Amino acid sequence: MLKNMEGQNVPNVTFKTREGDSWQDVTTDDLFKGQKVIVFALPGAFTPTCSSTHLPRYNELAPVFKTSGVDRIICLSVNDTFVMNEWKKDQKAENITFVPDGCGTFTEGMGMLVDKENLGFGKRSWRYSMLVNDGKVEKMFIEPEVEGDPFEVSDADTMLNYLNPKAQKPRAITIFSKPGCGHCARAKSALRTAGLDYEEIVLGTDATSRSLRAVAGALTTPQVFIDGVKIGGADDLENYLENQQAVAA
Repeated sequence: MLKNMEGQNVPNVTFKTREGDSWQDVTTDDLFKGQKVIVFALPGAFTPTCSSTHLPRYNELAPVFKTSGVDRIICLSVNDTFVMNEWKKDQKAENITFVPDGCGTFTEGMGMLVDKENLGFGKRSWRYSMLVNDGKVEKMFIEPEVEGDPFEVSDADTMLNYLNPKAQKPRAITIFSKPGCGHCARAKSALRTAGLDYEEIVLGTDATSRSLRAVAGALTTPQVFIDGVKIGGADDLENYLENQQAVAA
């Protein structure tokens, strides 16, 4: 039975981290004292669910969490600091503090250390998230104890709904582009001017023309999608943004 630590202090641990060419000791006081902190813990860096969904969504929603009073978001895994540092670079997750619990000391103190020997992982963290106020656990979302790697309640949206259910989430915007495309540059500039973050999928690098045709039903670039709705090219986007601005006024 996994342990729920709500109402208790987090374990007192010193983490061994690497900054550049130097070792740095980071304590739980450094991370939690006098702060409101979200921790999401996961089985391993570079693993599928962790890399495709768990981490990216926390990174995406970090500005919303900040406006909701959160000082820091921690991603914790039973991995060494070199692995965690490389994963942060790979994910471009600059909004997240990566904490390597290399020996599993913190995870064991949280009652979340599990055996994943069947996967060749050894001892790892069970997937969970928690809100910590000044070192004390206010709320925990622990994945159900079932086979495999469940991912149902420790996600960023569940945490945000607990913390601030009325928070305004960022819009999901994707732009298909290609190198040297002037209209693509215009569309991206329009999004930036409107203060809208976006994901860019570059043809030839991230996707093929077949992918674009399958999704957008077109081969011209850019192709912009907002919240699952196809907006179209640069002209379509500029008209859409003008109409949105007019409605807001």
